[in-house]
Amino acid sequence: MSVYLSVALFAYLVGSAPFALVVSKAMRLADPRSYGSQNPGATNVLRSGNRRAALLTLIGDAGKGWLMVWSAAYVVKRFGASLGVGDQVIALAALGVFIGHLWPVFFQFRGGRGVSTAAGILFAVHPVLGAASAATWCIIAFFFRYSSLAALVTAVFAPLYQIFIFGPDVISAALIMISSLLIFRHRSNIHHLCCGTEPKIGQKADELED
Repeated sequence: MSVYLSVALFAYLVGSAPFALVVSKAMRLADPRSYGSQNPGATNVLRSGNRRAALLTLIGDAGKGWLMVWSAAYVVKRFGASLGVGDQVIALAALGVFIGHLWPVFFQFRGGRGVSTAAGILFAVHPVLGAASAATWCIIAFFFRYSSLAALVTAVFAPLYQIFIFGPDVISAALIMISSLLIFRHRSNIHHLCCGTEPKIGQKADELED
């Protein structure tokens, strides 16, 4: 098995780790797939009213994205020459862990929308890229109070930041693919935003309208 295939597969398995479900079960909360947006992610866990659970989910989902990309970058830096590999390994690690979160093998391929995992990936690619993307998310979320809108705007700008700061490369291509998948996973949110029925940040599950 090639290094590239091994990295992609391992990253996918790590990305499949369902932190929203693990945290909710450990804290005796309802399955996040049973309320709100039915999305196993930090934003939906927050709708349970338990901020600690949402924070732990955020840390877990972002952490797996950061860990895989940081580890891939370390391998390329230390052993890339001897293994004959380059930044393609980093790009595959980013794509693998992200796809694993969206479509986890352990839970019938029903995963989250990838915002937290994408954030971890961006910070691992470069702290400046992560900070710029996080600032974009915070600004949109602060003024409009929609997590999904903030995610969509950030998804558009993150690859542009990467290209502007570091120039176009294979990692930029991976980030474009990740952003495209993130937007695709938010298609129902886009519909709700257009209809004015999208729940705002912090709105509890029992406050949501059908």
